[in-house]
Amino acid sequence: MGEPGFWDSNERAQKHIAKLNGLKKMVLPVIAFKGKVDDTDVMLELVRASDAPQRDAHEAELVHAVSAMGEELDKLEIASFLTGQFDRNNAILSIQAGAGGTESCDWADMLFRMYNRWAERRGFGVEVQDVQAGDQAGITKATLLLKGENAYGYAKAERGVHRLVRISPFDSNKRRHTSFCAVDVIAEINEDIAIEIPESEIRVDVYRSSGKGGQGVNTTDSAVRITHIPTGIVVVCQNERSQIKNRASAMSVLKARLYEKRLDEQRSEMERFYGEKGEIGWGSQIRSYVLQPYQMVKDLRTGYSTSDTQGVLDGELDKFITAWLRAGSPRQRNKDIQIDD
Repeated sequence: MGEPGFWDSNERAQKHIAKLNGLKKMVLPVIAFKGKVDDTDVMLELVRASDAPQRDAHEAELVHAVSAMGEELDKLEIASFLTGQFDRNNAILSIQAGAGGTESCDWADMLFRMYNRWAERRGFGVEVQDVQAGDQAGITKATLLLKGENAYGYAKAERGVHRLVRISPFDSNKRRHTSFCAVDVIAEINEDIAIEIPESEIRVDVYRSSGKGGQGVNTTDSAVRITHIPTGIVVVCQNERSQIKNRASAMSVLKARLYEKRLDEQRSEMERFYGEKGEIGWGSQIRSYVLQPYQMVKDLRTGYSTSDTQGVLDGELDKFITAWLRAGSPRQRNKDIQIDD
C-alpha cells in the first residue's frame, strides 16, 4: 500500500485492502488469543507463589479467565475449518419443493423462513432473488443471496435433501405426512473468475414479476429467466424493478452455477459438492425434522440431534453446521457423533 501509484487504480486498491482486512480478521484473533494464553501462564505462576489467603482469590480469577477463553477458542476452531477457496464468499441458497404437492410447498416455505431467521442471527444480509408461490399454499422454489463474511463457508453445510414428518394441517383426517425439499448452496463468484458465456448459448425470457410487490414491481415485464442451452441450467431473478438489474443478477448466478459445474467435472470425487445430496432424490435426505409422534431434528451425516424443533425452525442451525464442519471430510462425516441435548 506504500508503493507509489498504489491509488492510481481505485478498484485494484480496494481489492488489495479487502484482502488485507480479510487476512487481519484471520490472524489478529489468533495473536490476541495467544496473548491471553501467556497471561494465564503468568496467573498460574502467581497462584503457585501466593500465600494461602490470596491463593483462593487468584485461583478463582484463573478459573474464570480460562472458562471465558473456552468460547473464544471454539470460535477460532470453527474459523480454522473455513479454508475453502470460496468459503469467505457470499452464498446463493436455493430451495426446491419435492414431490408431495401442497405439503412440500408448505415445507419449502418453512425452510425459507428458517434460513431467513438463521441469516439474521448470524448478521448476514439477505436478498431474495426469486420466489415462486405454490398453487394452494407455500412456495415451489426460492433463491436467496446471503451476504456476509464466510456466508458460503457456513451455508454449504445445508446442501442436501431435508425431510419433514408431521400431522398435516391440510389433511382433514389429521394423518401423518412426510415431505421433502432440496436445498442447494453455491458460492457467489467474483469478477476474478473468468466465465465466458456466448449470447448464442443462452435464451433470455422476460415476464411480469409475480408475488407481493407494488410501485411498478408487478406492473412491468421486469422479471428475467435465463436458460443456458448446452447444460439446461435455468436461473430466475425478479427482485428488482429494473429488467437490466434482474438480468445482471441472473447472469451472476448462472456464472456461479456454471463454474461449480466445471469444478465438479474436474474432480475425481463428486461427493464434495453433490455426493451427499445426489440428484435431488427423495430418499437421500441429510436431515430429518420430526414433529410427530415425537419432537426431534437429527442430522443423518453427523448424528447430531436436538429435541428443540421450534428453535431449529426459528433459525438455530449453528450447532448442526459446526458439527458438520468439525466432522471434516465427507468420509469422516459418515462417523456417528451423537450429541443429544
